[in-house]
Amino acid sequence: MSTGKVVLGAVAGLAVGAILGVLFAPEKGSVTRKQIADKGHDFADDLKSKYQEFADSVTEKFKSAKQDVQELAETGKAKYEEVKKDTNNAISSYKS
Repeated sequence: MSTGKVVLGAVAGLAVGAILGVLFAPEKGSVTRKQIADKGHDFADDLKSKYQEFADSVTEKFKSAKQDVQELAETGKAKYEEVKKDTNNAISSYKS
């Protein structure tokens, strides 16, 4: 089971538990509705925060991967130029 599914299940369970707790509280309807709305806003804020963390993590990993690919490309290009030079030198010495 992936970590993402576990976290999502835990967050969903907490949200359902909070809503059920508010629904069964011995308060007036208007107070209960306000509490539900407040919990919904809190949940939405938490969800936005988690999404932002996830997006930042993906962005950072993408930047790291891009840098690794650029370094690999530079190394490959340098190796290609080295082999090309050696090949040209070998061809020149063979012709001489």
